[in-house]
Amino acid sequence: MPALEVRDVVKAYGPKVAVDRISLTVEKGEVFGLLGPNGAGKTSLIRMIMDILRPDSGEIRVLDRPVTPDLKDRLGYLPEERGLYQRQRLQEVLQYLAQLKGLSPADAARRVESYLDRVGLLAEKTKRMRELSKGMQQKAQIAAVLLTEPEFIILDEPFEGLDPVNRLMVVDLMKEACARGATIVLSSHRMDQVEALCRHVFLINSGREVLSGAVEEIRRRFADNAMILDADRDLRDHPSVARVQPDGHGCRVWLKEGEIPERFLSSLLAEGVAVRRFERSLPTLDEIFVKVVRP
Repeated sequence: MPALEVRDVVKAYGPKVAVDRISLTVEKGEVFGLLGPNGAGKTSLIRMIMDILRPDSGEIRVLDRPVTPDLKDRLGYLPEERGLYQRQRLQEVLQYLAQLKGLSPADAARRVESYLDRVGLLAEKTKRMRELSKGMQQKAQIAAVLLTEPEFIILDEPFEGLDPVNRLMVVDLMKEACARGATIVLSSHRMDQVEALCRHVFLINSGREVLSGAVEEIRRRFADNAMILDADRDLRDHPSVARVQPDGHGCRVWLKEGEIPERFLSSLLAEGVAVRRFERSLPTLDEIFVKVVRP
């Protein structure tokens, strides 16, 4: 049973169609990447999944049912627009939000202490939200979403404003949530994190699907005739090579059109070249994203 099913969903604002017959499926227990440039329709789609907006047509099912008020206690949502109560104290805000989701006061207090400790804000718990830095507020909002341990979670730009150490902390929390059986839909412009975390991605542009599938399959689909090579010889003048670019301890080699990587490797070995590393060079999600959405 999928955690999320979106079928032929359409949403328009007057003459502008923001989401145009989108269909996607997210399996339970995975981190799923929802990608797209600014204005692509991601936010409208997310708000419909969370039942903040209603689709004009189509169907959305979360945890095998339509989203109803009683189901929302099992869902978690970090919107891109932040908005915790700025005049209230951090601990009080999280306690209040936890109890809104159905936790008892005692359970809420325990979870708040635990998650504030996890995100490194336990010492700040009596501070008012407006006294916290942007990064601290981001961590507070992530804690607010995760501390109720929801079954289905949407995180929209969770790494915004975080340094590398805190990004790693958020990744660890996401992995722990999935290990408990939760499903996460991740919307982010940090393609390196998406590539590392997600098994499947869905790319929307101008309201329409432009790319979807398993990350590794997509990378192989967009691969050009390039490889990573570490050899004891300069290959820039080799007759099979079109271009060479330094890449760490080796180089990235693009072959000329019609050349086959395996045949190229055989020719190098026959010529007595010592090859220490030879592997297909797959494009990053960043490179694929630019290629797909660039006008």
